[in-house]
Amino acid sequence: MAGVEHVISMEQLLSEKVQRTEACDTSGGPNHPVIATEATQKLTITVHEKACTIPRDQRFKELRDAGANQAETRPKIQKVVIFLRDQKNFQKYYEPRVVSLGPIHHGKPKYRPAEKYKLRFAKAFVSDSGKTDEYIYDHIEKNIAQFREYFDEEVIKEYDNESLAWMLFVDGCAILQFICFAVENRFSELKIKNDQSAFAQQDLFLLENQLPYQLLKDLMKLSAKKKELKGHIRSFISNHSMIPERVEFKDDDKKEPIHLLDLLRASLLGSADPSPEYGAQKASTKDWQSFRNVLELKAAGIQLQPSKSSGLRDISFKRKWGFYPGILSLPPITVDDSTGPKFLNLIAYEMCPDFENGYGVTSYISFLDSLIDEANDVIELRKARILGNLLGSDQEVALLFNEIGTDLVPNLRTYSTIRTHIQEYYDNKLMTWLSLFCHTHFSTPWTFLAFLGALLALALSAVQTWYTVDSPPGPCDNFCKHHP
Repeated sequence: MAGVEHVISMEQLLSEKVQRTEACDTSGGPNHPVIATEATQKLTITVHEKACTIPRDQRFKELRDAGANQAETRPKIQKVVIFLRDQKNFQKYYEPRVVSLGPIHHGKPKYRPAEKYKLRFAKAFVSDSGKTDEYIYDHIEKNIAQFREYFDEEVIKEYDNESLAWMLFVDGCAILQFICFAVENRFSELKIKNDQSAFAQQDLFLLENQLPYQLLKDLMKLSAKKKELKGHIRSFISNHSMIPERVEFKDDDKKEPIHLLDLLRASLLGSADPSPEYGAQKASTKDWQSFRNVLELKAAGIQLQPSKSSGLRDISFKRKWGFYPGILSLPPITVDDSTGPKFLNLIAYEMCPDFENGYGVTSYISFLDSLIDEANDVIELRKARILGNLLGSDQEVALLFNEIGTDLVPNLRTYSTIRTHIQEYYDNKLMTWLSLFCHTHFSTPWTFLAFLGALLALALSAVQTWYTVDSPPGPCDNFCKHHP
């Protein structure tokens, strides 16, 4: 690659009071040689800057090592992908509000007030564990090489083993004790206000605020309250799962969680098998969706009902009585102030380059967003007991899901069969006519009674007509016929 050439006049150098000595020292090293030439009446210095080069051996090593760890599917703790970091509300949804955990946001001035509380929680954990603080720290320091493997190298490159071990020791102990206080509602003991504890709990589910679950597991093993701590984690995840009938993870699951956010994701998706229609067919470019929201589905005769299980993947569509009406089953969830940050960080987690997954949360949000356009759609979902609104107005809920659902790239195969069945039902004009007929005549008791009255009057009229035409002649008719 050609170097970059700069021409600097002596007058300019003097005016800027730049002192240069020997040519070999002027540029600061041998990579920037200086050639002095005399041209006309001015002395000019031509500086040739060589491009920063990478040694040949290093280039080929990077090439040969590319993809060497491709078989490793365990995602590392890392920053949110650049695509999401460019969003205008990045700080609102992805950065901690009260407390930093782990290396990514460690040391930022705005999180310093929380550091003293972390030390208090860590001290309380050590006291309850039955071990000394040095004993617990030594265990982490001894295994620091293993714990480093759980982080992306970019986020820990500034930390040596000792500083990283101390950070993991304090943050890990503090998290476990904080969870105990949250489950047992003991924050008043440390004079922590409800709003502070609520924001701190949200911070535990941010992608950039995660600690390895293996660290928490090791700390629990070192504690005399190991069984109690495991139960508290289950309860804590259950309380934050946004699902009324919560799914608890099992300690004997084959796949151990990566961190608390991964544990929340497993709880939301559920351990039960998804519905048969979940990703049952290959997505086709010919498939398209003309229905826009819940109100349009309702107009076509499709009814909503909550799913029987509590996993986000439990979405199904069927036809009652074999043809009408259509029944769309959706998992019930509760929406509050923490719903947006949780879902967005779960989506960011699924978008991590090293995380191979089925985009379960992303696909669910994308499907729900396709049903919600405005507040009236949220109202229908509330009536069907699918959405519990603790956020505020129904319009706020609609705006929330529209914002979360922006620019998502879901798994195209997920729910493709369900979308196809809904579209086929929606395109059937007979179903639309039946829905309009039922809505006109059976939507209220009064219209139903009026419809029954009309049917009864029609039936009586038909009977009267039939009796008049087809009834046998009576004695009077015969007498009148023979005696005019």
